[in-house]
Amino acid sequence: MEGEEGVQNPQLALANMLFSLTLNDVDDIEKVRLRDEVFKFIFTNDMAPLYETLIADKFLELDQKALESMRSKNDDELKKLKEKIADAEENLGESEVREANLALSLFYIRIGDKEKALEQLKVTETKTVAVGQKMDLVFYTLQIGFFHMDFDLISKSIDKAKALFEEGGDWERKNRLKVYEGLFCMSTRNFKKASSLFLDSISTFTTYDLFSYDTFIFYTVLASIISLDRVSLKQKVVDAPEILTVIDKIPYLSDFLNSLYECQYKSFFIAFAGLTEQIKLDRYLHPHFRYFMREIRPVVYSQFLESYKSVTIEAMAKAFGVSIEFIDAELSRFIAAGKLHCKIDKVAGVLETNRPDAKNALYQSTIKEGDFLLNRIQKLSRVIDL
Repeated sequence: MEGEEGVQNPQLALANMLFSLTLNDVDDIEKVRLRDEVFKFIFTNDMAPLYETLIADKFLELDQKALESMRSKNDDELKKLKEKIADAEENLGESEVREANLALSLFYIRIGDKEKALEQLKVTETKTVAVGQKMDLVFYTLQIGFFHMDFDLISKSIDKAKALFEEGGDWERKNRLKVYEGLFCMSTRNFKKASSLFLDSISTFTTYDLFSYDTFIFYTVLASIISLDRVSLKQKVVDAPEILTVIDKIPYLSDFLNSLYECQYKSFFIAFAGLTEQIKLDRYLHPHFRYFMREIRPVVYSQFLESYKSVTIEAMAKAFGVSIEFIDAELSRFIAAGKLHCKIDKVAGVLETNRPDAKNALYQSTIKEGDFLLNRIQKLSRVIDL
């Protein structure tokens, strides 16, 4: 189940194909091709339980002969695996018993039987002593979780992995877990934590079983843009050598990142429009498409407005390459939601910024806390004098 370097876990690739079948953006011809690919994969791997589920969910049509063939092969292989476990328990040592149980776990994973796979992984864990091997079982569980987008299972597995690391564990597995947790955070709309975990993993990435390095960089840049301030974005993303080596391979991503940092707002919106299709077609990002669209725009508008005490709506519309009406509607919505600190003077056609003065707020806070500390010291000195 675990992918080799540079190769995505085949079942997660299957999950991506199944997801594409649910999208209206994918045309009918492509869906016919995808169904053929899905059936071919399922039949090749004798995935009878998953096939039955997909038939019930109207993804695939029933081929009775194919289903019976897969069931027959499953029964034969299951019998052999159980005999191997029995033989290991009677005649061999603990490691052989563990390996025989693991083989049965991997069999259930391969054929797509979620419940039996999870049950057998628990049995295998009882036969496992080494922390590293226990961690590998958690990674198998996480992959099942991501296949089914079972966030409860993923969350519990991540917590379990962290508890195991308190007993030991190597850096390679710890770094892998960061990417798994980052993907979980991104999939549950916690982009700030996802960005932090992904950025920590840029130079140590080995999690090819989840996705390619190019996809990893794609996720890292998207999560970072709506999570980091401008200075941090420059240090950790714009100038990061690992990102620079692959960012040009991903359509629109370089323009998206650099035009934002360089304040080329018209270019930014063009690149953003190009990226939206990739976001919509991504299995993990698709549910958050509207949210991401909503969160990225105040970031850009705020950056533009930071340079001005006041600016005409016409000048801002021109900078972004959109109409005055569009900017007026956009800013009104974000101001009302508390996302932008400015007000619109419709009569003069001017935007006036009223963002909080961070330095002044810090000064006032320091004065207040300083007065409180001085009062405490004076009271303490009176007690000591007595």
